[in-house]
Amino acid sequence: MNHLSLIIKREYLTKVKNKSFIVMTILSPLIVVALFSVVAYLAQLNSNKERTISVLDETGMLVEAFENTKTTTYQIIENSSLDTALELVKANKNYGLLHIPKADNPSDISKGVKFYSEESPSLTVISALENKIEKLLTDKQLIAQGVDIEKIKSSSISVEINQESFTGQKSSKIDNLLKLAFGGAAGYLLFMFIIIYGNMIMRSVIEEKTSRIIEVIISSVKPIQLMMGKIIGTSLAGITQFVIWVVLGGIILTIVSAIFGVNITQMQSDQMAMAQDAMQSPQAENMAQNVLIAIQNLPIANLVVAFLFFFIGGYLLYSSLYAAIGAAVDNETDTQQFMMPVLMPLILAVYVGVFTVIEDPHGTVSTVFSFVPFTSPVVMLMRIPFGVPIWQQLLSLLLLIGTFIFTVWFAAKIYRVGILMYGKKPSYKELFKWLKY
Repeated sequence: MNHLSLIIKREYLTKVKNKSFIVMTILSPLIVVALFSVVAYLAQLNSNKERTISVLDETGMLVEAFENTKTTTYQIIENSSLDTALELVKANKNYGLLHIPKADNPSDISKGVKFYSEESPSLTVISALENKIEKLLTDKQLIAQGVDIEKIKSSSISVEINQESFTGQKSSKIDNLLKLAFGGAAGYLLFMFIIIYGNMIMRSVIEEKTSRIIEVIISSVKPIQLMMGKIIGTSLAGITQFVIWVVLGGIILTIVSAIFGVNITQMQSDQMAMAQDAMQSPQAENMAQNVLIAIQNLPIANLVVAFLFFFIGGYLLYSSLYAAIGAAVDNETDTQQFMMPVLMPLILAVYVGVFTVIEDPHGTVSTVFSFVPFTSPVVMLMRIPFGVPIWQQLLSLLLLIGTFIFTVWFAAKIYRVGILMYGKKPSYKELFKWLKY
């Protein structure tokens, strides 16, 4: 197996010294950070936009609802007709005019409220105005009906069902969201890694095959060693590129934030401001406590170990198939007929994980697909945060390893024949014949 280490070293160095690899390794973080910086800058411009909204309240009942904020100034117009108010707004180039017509009761008032503006108003602005008016009109309506609002507020009861397992472990609804986020991130990362670097392995095999370099290499090494060397070497190059992306991206992000004053992690918008206001409610402290409990309930050690094993197993399984496809064809165009059967289990795993695991992580569908080797790397990683017995994880991992060994044997058979086949587009029938050689 001494040749294997040489092949891995050659494949790794060939990849990392490639000009396109170096360029994309450096440019990708720059492009991503630049994109997010532009989005953050535009979001800041939008959130910092100052608006002056004129209010013509003919009822005189709702003036108290409009309090100025950092970005919105309410200009109250009194003793004026609608036409005069519109002309005044146009002359002052205000953002718009909110007209509240006079009516006999709050219910009738709500039906006649209009907002006049030169251009289509922001959905967030309209929603904020509706909430202000709706809340005050509701209170007015209750008062008119002789209802004591303070008693209603003091009598309001919020119900949040506490969750606890038979073993005494406490949890909440936030647990499921946090667990889905962790499992989904792990599954998505594996999915993208397989797609990106699996294709890199396939292209590498095709390039060496078409350049006839493979004929020289195969004379001194076994096909299975060559295939495994390509898979491992390309994987190490991919990990190197990923680490550089993370480090370089963090450095560039820090520099951009310091020089241009664009804080991507704290992009302010009207929606986020509304969310922050909501977090100041009495329930915010309870929610924060539930989040801490949810984090404590996560099986962090189990997640890390399982992620490493399932990630490596799943990647090697699919990489061997990509290598076999590359050996079977002469160009990337011919790979299309073989790619769909390879990608379908991955796509199915993502859909099962998203639409089934969150609803019933221990149900029949989720459990079965977490044992199927071609879907288990994604589905099992999404199930583990919800608590999966160790024996199920070990059984799934053993099935994955066993399938990988069989797939390597299967792929090596195709690889051994395919790397020396030129000028003919292979069919599934021919691939089956190659297994007998």
